[in-house]
Parts: sequence; structure tokens; C-alpha cells
Amino acid sequence: MERRAFGKTDMEVSVLGFGGAEIGYSGATAETVDRLLGSALDAGLNFIDTAECYGNSEELIGKTMSHRRNDFYLITKCGHASGFDAPDWDPQMLSESIDRSLKRLNTDRLDVVLLHSCSKDLLKQGDVIEVLERAKEQGKTRYIGYSGDSDDALFAIQTNAFDVFETSLNIADQQAIELTLPEAQQRGMGVIAKRPIANVAWKSGEKPDNEYIQEYWERLQHLQYDFLDNEFTASVEKALRFTLSTPGVHTAIVGTQNPERWTQNAQLLAKGALPKDEYDAIRTEWRKQSQENWVGQV
Repeated sequence: MERRAFGKTDMEVSVLGFGGAEIGYSGATAETVDRLLGSALDAGLNFIDTAECYGNSEELIGKTMSHRRNDFYLITKCGHASGFDAPDWDPQMLSESIDRSLKRLNTDRLDVVLLHSCSKDLLKQGDVIEVLERAKEQGKTRYIGYSGDSDDALFAIQTNAFDVFETSLNIADQQAIELTLPEAQQRGMGVIAKRPIANVAWKSGEKPDNEYIQEYWERLQHLQYDFLDNEFTASVEKALRFTLSTPGVHTAIVGTQNPERWTQNAQLLAKGALPKDEYDAIRTEWRKQSQENWVGQV
């Protein structure tokens, strides 16, 4: 599995990372997560991303993978109270949330802590950034970053306070390619692409029941990419290779509770970067069909 230098950090990350939301929301067992992440690490994945509000995701990762802590980079997010008797984004709560994440993840250090889709107005106040900076100074995390999209993300990048940037990027969500990625590249930030295969919104051929996916389904009806009519695995391969062929992207996080999925996704990337003409065709279709309200999805 290819690894890439992660911006100005000293990390070298696998191009595929693990997104921890699904295991926290789906009721995955510790046994499943142990097999899932154990096989992924054995196959070369070294990047695990989770958050304070992904159900029991942090606990599952801490319970099953703490004995292999040196085999991977560990990223979590803060911002939502999620169990604390405090409002979202309260500075004291943020500090306590980071400490709770360390306990849940059964580790004494994080590689990155991200602000979880914080608004521009909150960023302007400065308190939330200061909490992360103190955590970095105290050795609780090596790097700090921002997870989010659109104008809020652009402002976060332009503060020059962060080492890492996580954003939505896929065939149905390309705002970041022109709005934020060039700014992040200019600053040498490590870049994580979330939702890299657009939640495979086209999989069933019908509008999904899951509201979280419906926005991408609607967009894809306008975009009409020919390759989505191909065999399903081939269409997923092209979508994933598109995201990872985008300049500035270092890793793409994919969530699953299927222990075999990691190996399957890794095999899809065996061909490397998408040929320029195929990449450009997807970008051209986006420029022709995208609408003003097609902003990055949080």
C-alpha cells in the first residue's frame, strides 16, 4: 500500500485510512473491530480517524488496538459535547473532551486532534484554537487540525493555526478542489479526504432511504457519469482513484465494519493514479453540471 508524506508533519500515511464513524453507529462488536482493524494494519493501513461523537467508536478502537499503538497514527475530533453537561464548543468542555478521548482510546498521545466542523464565527473568537494549541504544548497531541468544508474551512486554513485539514471530496463533492485545497497545499498541510467514494450513493440504482446519502444521490442524477453504469466494483475503483488523484490529498478515510472490505479497497488502488484524461473528464462534468448550492457536505 502506497504511503505519502503527510504535508509538513513528520508522518508518512497510507493512502487509505480507516474512518471510525460506522463502527460506532452500527453496533459493531469488539470482536468484529479487532478482526477489521487487525487485518487492515497487517495489510499496511496506518491511519485511523475517529471522533468524540461517533457512538462508542473511540472505546472500540482503544479496546482492540491499544496493544498495537505504535503501528498506526491516531486521529480524533472534538467540538460536540456528546455526553458532557456543557454546550458544544465550550472551551473547558473541549479540553475535557480531549482528555476523555485519550482515556477511551487507551493511549497517552494522539497524533492529531481536529476541530469538528467548527464555524467561522467560533474560530474568530480564538478560544477553541487555543484549547488545541495547549493540548499540543502539553504533549496530548502531536499536531492539530480542522475538519470541515466550504467558507468555514477556508477561514480555518487561512488562520495558519493548523497542521492538518480534513474535508469532503469525491465525484459528487468537488468544491474543495478549487476553494480550499490550494490554500492547504500552499501551507504544507496534511490533507485527509472524507467521504471519498460519495457514500456509494449510486449502489442500489434507487434513491437511498438514508438521508445522509441522499444529497449525493441527487447530485449524481445531474452529473450522469458514464462510468457509474459499469460493473459496481469498477465504478467504485474509479471514484476512489479520482479522490486520491486530486493534488494535495494524502489519504482517504473509508468506513466499514466488513473485515474483508479493507483488502478489497486496497486492491482497487493497485492501478495507481487515474489517467489525466479520465480525471479531467470528471472535473469537466462537474464544472458543467454543478450548482451553486453544491457545497462541501459536513
